[in-house]
Amino acid sequence: MGLFSNLFATKEPVQYKELIEKGAVIIDVRTPGEFAAGNIPGSINIPLDQIPGETASIREKYPIIITCCRSGNRSAVAKQYLNSDACHVINGGAWNSLMTQIQ
Repeated sequence: MGLFSNLFATKEPVQYKELIEKGAVIIDVRTPGEFAAGNIPGSINIPLDQIPGETASIREKYPIIITCCRSGNRSAVAKQYLNSDACHVINGGAWNSLMTQIQ
């Protein structure tokens, strides 16, 4: 029974608003043009292609990172890059969905 309960267990939802209150930063990994067309107030824009070269400085500046993008795919890749440099990262998925969760 333990195997099935692990397979079908539901995870607690991430409390993004609480993380932000504790100092988490939202890094939007879309292009500057996409970011300019709409973004989460207070988020910072670091395009995905720049993340690999910035992981050390990001880790030093931000204790908790929430990544986001248009659909969640690029933010998942950014999470992998940042995790490889021992950053504490949560994939927030699509920026507009994340925005509704933190308001």
